[in-house]
Amino acid sequence: MNKAQAAQAQTVSVETFATAAIVLAGSALAAICARVSIPLYFTPVPLSLAPFAVLVLGLLLSPRMAAATFVTYLAEGAIGLPVFAPSALATSGLAHLVGPTGGYLLSYPPAAMLISYLWRRTTPRKRRGFTAALISAAAGDILILASGALWLAALPHFTARPAITLAVLPFLPGDALKVAAAAAIAVGALRLSQARNSSHSS
Repeated sequence: MNKAQAAQAQTVSVETFATAAIVLAGSALAAICARVSIPLYFTPVPLSLAPFAVLVLGLLLSPRMAAATFVTYLAEGAIGLPVFAPSALATSGLAHLVGPTGGYLLSYPPAAMLISYLWRRTTPRKRRGFTAALISAAAGDILILASGALWLAALPHFTARPAITLAVLPFLPGDALKVAAAAAIAVGALRLSQARNSSHSS
């Protein structure tokens, strides 16, 4: 192996390590947000900050990395790590994935990928602003809520109307705040990155 090949291999190794570190850090953030939850007496779905992590990481990471982060998160939960929101109806990770909240959880990877794709691929970097971030995050949030409602409606003892009442309507005000906060964070991070790049180039 010549010096050029060795340098290329080292670069690939560093990039792989950095990607793995970001994915694990993102899944840890999702776990922390999920543990911040409030059970609601009228629905089996708790009020949780986990969707906020999906919105933020979807806006901050590339589509592939955003999806990988939440696939990792789900895998961590499936093997029994305490990364999901506490629930009296689910005592294990797999029980969460097949229980009332399974639709929400399984939607996290595609929702994060959708948000990232909309934010990055439909708007030029220089024109990305709060509105574009808001629309991208809202699209991902709608996917999460729709998946949760459809999943709940498919379970025994639930129908479409109660599922919407239990899985969507109670969370709309809070989700509106999450979408706005995630958009603000993404735009702030982008502006900070642009300021750093301009200072380095000057």
